[in-house]
Amino acid sequence: MKVTHVNVSDNKGGAARAALRLHQGLQQAGIDSSMVVTEKYSADKQIIVPVHDRMGYFERRLHYRQLSARFWRYFSTRPDGFDPFTHLSTPRNHSLVEQLPNTDIINLHWIANFVDLPTFFAKTPVPIVWTLHDMNAFTGGCHYTLGCEKYQNSCGVCPQLGSNASWDISRQIWLEKQAQYRLLLDGKLHIVTPSCWLAEEARQSPLLGQMPITVIPNGLNTTVFQPQDQIEAREKLGIPVASKVLLFSADSIVSRRKGLQYLINALQDIDGQTGIMLVSLGAGKIAKAPKLPMINLGHLTDAAQIALAYSAADLFVIPSLQDNLPNTVLEALACGTPVVGFDVGGISDMVRPGITGELVPVKDIRQLRESILALINNPHKRAEMASNCRQIAVTEYSLHVQAMHYIQLYQHLLHQESTS
Repeated sequence: MKVTHVNVSDNKGGAARAALRLHQGLQQAGIDSSMVVTEKYSADKQIIVPVHDRMGYFERRLHYRQLSARFWRYFSTRPDGFDPFTHLSTPRNHSLVEQLPNTDIINLHWIANFVDLPTFFAKTPVPIVWTLHDMNAFTGGCHYTLGCEKYQNSCGVCPQLGSNASWDISRQIWLEKQAQYRLLLDGKLHIVTPSCWLAEEARQSPLLGQMPITVIPNGLNTTVFQPQDQIEAREKLGIPVASKVLLFSADSIVSRRKGLQYLINALQDIDGQTGIMLVSLGAGKIAKAPKLPMINLGHLTDAAQIALAYSAADLFVIPSLQDNLPNTVLEALACGTPVVGFDVGGISDMVRPGITGELVPVKDIRQLRESILALINNPHKRAEMASNCRQIAVTEYSLHVQAMHYIQLYQHLLHQESTS
């Protein structure tokens, strides 16, 4: 069996890391797996960067200008701090299908501004699995709705665009997606979501609600991400050995959706005399820091360094307002670090109250602070949770477990294709 994964990058962003891990897990299981990306960072020869398509330079520029012009009116109205807002079409890679390796299954991942879906769907001769890493496949352009339910009824008046018009670009993109997906109701496309929450959101969508949807959690290498000596980890990272360490991690620590400000607000009444300090991973600089000590380790890309950070922490805190199945929680569990997080999205799939950590109602700063303090001051309970975290990570979220689920799905789709 030959499988080709398509993702914007092989190691930049959470979706890229999840896609790369699946690719590696399938290879370890004996599957001929390759990746096609537009941004390559690894040395894996099975990861391919396509050349420019046959569309001429000036034709691409014209197409780009036409797409950009649809967004220009929203540049001044769009609020800060939101995730990307992306199109269905792109002027890039209209010949992408022809450049893919010979394959039995195509597995799409995060493909915004890389794959032109109308031409891709029209040309693809093999079954397509689309692993959703956010909500973009069934919205009018946003990647997370943050509570907006307009995607369930054709979008328009989009809060992430600062739009007051019912016939804005979000509705236009939504209708364009509807037209494309209607052509795929012959079983050609199968949706995978890493979390139960995202599966339910997709099922409620008029765009994807009629598609087959399977939940397969992300996986990770539990040999790389494993518990390490905490004192040594802190010494290597320059973290005070005697501190009670809370860890926060996000690609961008200033992302509104990742909720760091809620954590900082929860910590405002806690001073440095408690011995608690906050360590963050990710790009960006926050405007308002907590009163207690804080260290930002920056944007780390080396898995071994990231695993050190989890081992250095006493607790991992994830105050996301909306999230799929965050790699950060998987990594914390595998390193035996209990998790406190808001009870949203796929966080609720992984954080089991009293077992691997605690869940808090979203935006409830008081309860977030109380849950953090209750665990940070109870080393015996944390030790018990740490053992549970590691066991669950190994048995439920290893690369082997994930790969076996995908192989079963691929085999089912290929059998379905051969008998149709």
